Amino acid sequence: QVQLVESGGGLVQAGGSLRLACVASGLPFSLYAMGWFRQAPGKEREFVASISSNGFSTSYVDSVKGRCTISRDNAKKTVYLQTNSLKPEDTAVYYCAARRSIFNNYEYWGQGTQVTVSS
Repeated sequence: QVQLVESGGGLVQAGGSLRLACVASGLPFSLYAMGWFRQAPGKEREFVASISSNGFSTSYVDSVKGRCTISRDNAKKTVYLQTNSLKPEDTAVYYCAARRSIFNNYEYWGQGTQVTVSS
């Protein structure tokens, strides 16, 4: 059974930082590309960042470029999302997801972790 479990969310003031983590189990983690998505109240889920299986390739949505860094530790089966200079518009539930390659849809999703940024 595949599980993705996010952690690290919380309440933070604007300008602060958070590091989200997502621990995977039940899949060959080092063979999967990973992504972070978020969904704000009343809005559709949106892509935030992704990282290739070997960690060499990353991608970000324009709104977080320069503020977010996605990374992974394949030995720990964990993917991270470090976000600095947080803004109130970053408030959302953040989800991690896994897919076999960039040619596949994301097939596994975590339950999400809430990030709330106060102004």
